[in-house]
Amino acid sequence: MAKLSKKESSLNEKDSLTDMLNTEKMLLDSYALALKEGSTKGLRAQLLRHFEGAQEDQFSVFSEMKEKGYYCPAPAQKQAIEEKCGDFAKIRKEIAQN
Repeated sequence: MAKLSKKESSLNEKDSLTDMLNTEKMLLDSYALALKEGSTKGLRAQLLRHFEGAQEDQFSVFSEMKEKGYYCPAPAQKQAIEEKCGDFAKIRKEIAQN
């Protein structure tokens, strides 16, 4: 097996931040699932505190990546926003009827 040089085996800043962002997203998914399954108020409160901390961390990493030009979300088109708002309103109405 070929041996990688130190430069080839180390992450650059963008890769490190991307890895951190993806880890925070997975952590948020895990906390959200645990919150849905939590069986006591105390457990759910603790999970919520951890979830809130993780979402702050995720947003911090996202903000740093955006500031450095590593993460450039495309602006949403007005029509796409209106379609999603319509979809949401429809689902909300269906839920309210049930």
